Amino acid sequence: MVTNRLTFEDLEKPVASLPLIGPATAKRLEKINIFTIADLLLHPPHRYHDFSHIVTIATAKVGDTVTIQGEITKSLMLPTRSRVTLQKFTFTDTTGSIDITYFNQPYLLSTLRRGTEVSLAGVIESHRGKVGLVSPEYEIIKPNQPLLHTGRLIPQYPETKGVSSKWLRSRLAPLLSLLPSIDPLPETLRQKHELIPWKEALSSLHYPQNESQALKARARLAFDELIFLHLKSLLLKKRWQRRPATTALPLTDTEVSLFVKSLPFTLTSAQHRVIEEIRHDLSRVIPMNRLLEGDVGSGKTVIAAFSLFAALRHQKLGVIMAPTQILAHQHAQTLKEILKPFGARIASVTSGSKLKVYPERSRRANILVGTHALLHRQLLLQRAAVTIVDEQHRFGVAQRAALKNLKSTPHQLTMTATPIPRTVALTLYGNLDLSFLDESPPGKRLPKTWVVPRFKRPNAYHWIEDRVLKHHDQVFIVCPLIESSTKESMLQIKAATAEFQNLKKIFPQLSLDLLHGRLKAKEKTAIIHRFSRGLTHILVTTPVVEVGLDIPAASIMLIEAAERFGLASLHQLRGRIGRRNQDSFCLLFPSDSAPPTTHRLKLLETETSGMKLAEADLKLRGPGELYGTSQSGFFSLKIAALSNTPLIKLTKTAAEKLLHHSPSLTKYPLLKQKLNVLLDQAVVPN
Repeated sequence: MVTNRLTFEDLEKPVASLPLIGPATAKRLEKINIFTIADLLLHPPHRYHDFSHIVTIATAKVGDTVTIQGEITKSLMLPTRSRVTLQKFTFTDTTGSIDITYFNQPYLLSTLRRGTEVSLAGVIESHRGKVGLVSPEYEIIKPNQPLLHTGRLIPQYPETKGVSSKWLRSRLAPLLSLLPSIDPLPETLRQKHELIPWKEALSSLHYPQNESQALKARARLAFDELIFLHLKSLLLKKRWQRRPATTALPLTDTEVSLFVKSLPFTLTSAQHRVIEEIRHDLSRVIPMNRLLEGDVGSGKTVIAAFSLFAALRHQKLGVIMAPTQILAHQHAQTLKEILKPFGARIASVTSGSKLKVYPERSRRANILVGTHALLHRQLLLQRAAVTIVDEQHRFGVAQRAALKNLKSTPHQLTMTATPIPRTVALTLYGNLDLSFLDESPPGKRLPKTWVVPRFKRPNAYHWIEDRVLKHHDQVFIVCPLIESSTKESMLQIKAATAEFQNLKKIFPQLSLDLLHGRLKAKEKTAIIHRFSRGLTHILVTTPVVEVGLDIPAASIMLIEAAERFGLASLHQLRGRIGRRNQDSFCLLFPSDSAPPTTHRLKLLETETSGMKLAEADLKLRGPGELYGTSQSGFFSLKIAALSNTPLIKLTKTAAEKLLHHSPSLTKYPLLKQKLNVLLDQAVVPN
């Protein structure tokens, strides 16, 4: 239990180690992303109430937001016809008295007893000619104790059930007094960038004297957040580069040409560029550690195949992992076709499966394709010269740690179809080398996208039915949830299970199926098999379709409650249709018709670049929403903004200069002490 002055190491302890915070409260705090003491300290207010105007009762004016101080002289509880109880108090100072009213809070009669000195804050109101306060913020005045909830700028925080802003303020005040007075950033760096001291910044974040002080606090803490992120990434990259690779895998120009000419299609210039980047990485004894980002359909699988081809040429094992069995199975089929001329023996490994080898007569696989179940086959992974992880953010921290902790270090390639703005990618993945596939294959056409208002839905359903019956189109209908919940139904979000039953009535002539992540593997396979063979006209699904489901004949997608998804996720979803370059259509059905919602979604009608859509989402919705519903929690900053490109660049340069001046940070012991705590927790994101 933390009771004395805190150290930087203490800040990473569980929040439950603080006094008066038990397991139940700690569980509630997790809902607002507070797990450690540092998380609590860096839980920023989203606004401040200005209760700094302290007046007497005689000078208080109706409509003013004020703080008044005095004592309770009378209290009583009054019932009403609507079963609401009123708690009425008479509040008096040296200049007069006013009425105070609360609703359904009978416990206040024992808290605000007659003679109690209190400070009240709120808006002065007039009712039937009498001046008073309705449900004001209150706190009991105690000798030698500062006011926390009145008489100043009062922080209002993101809350959850059982954790109010008042509760947070009461826990933060004593915690701030325990902070060390030392500062992790060097004095010269603080002076250069005009940053206030660390402890002052935390105090001013929660209890500023004025707005200017609050802004200075945020500037300092945002700088800290980003510079530590950059320092951690740079040091992790150095650590990785010190690890010897399992083997170098150099390829001659002739071998590269052999691979390229074997393909049944022409590579884009972006694919040629990335192949050369990977070829250079594989030729070294330093293990490759590269992130490949590209839109759906930009040709990432071919790049993965090239990396595995390098392992084949050196008679080494290659491994590729996907987040779902669906995607793993599709990778196995695609790689079988691409790498067949080079003697590939491909085995599929998923949870609960036995080693299934293609072709069956092969005695030993030289390429393994599977889900995260492969991470438990450590003996197999130890033999790998190349490992590839597709959609890495869908693998958990513990799963990525399993790759990090291999005794020998294979070359590692990470792939993602999630469009990430370049500045954001450089911040998130500073410890990785980055490659971008920013071209689409020739002839690839994105679906025509329309935002469909509620009154046009019947026409849209009729149009879909007509397309299916006359043009033999197949349809995805995507819903954001599996089951209804009271909260979500209030927001008119349709769950996939409920929508499936509704759609069977809307499309009585068509065959429908339902696919979601909770189905067993055999059920999913059977449903996808029926759909891919054209036996099902409409597949109602959750965003499980976002990654890996490749049905070339599907040409229409309808997305329910489209505003619930980030633009990047919507772009990925629509990339699942029109795979044969036929005409395809994406219909966005918002459940919210507010102009900002419609404006954001309409960007998809004209914009075809996933990168530009991600940048637009970053500006419109902020970093917490960048990755959409199905990927929430992938990354977040508490104070800094990923859209603040100048600060990202400034802190990256500052981090590089610090490491240039002192590569191991031995000249900055406090900085190193704080950073070591972060490095101990770090998992290389691949």
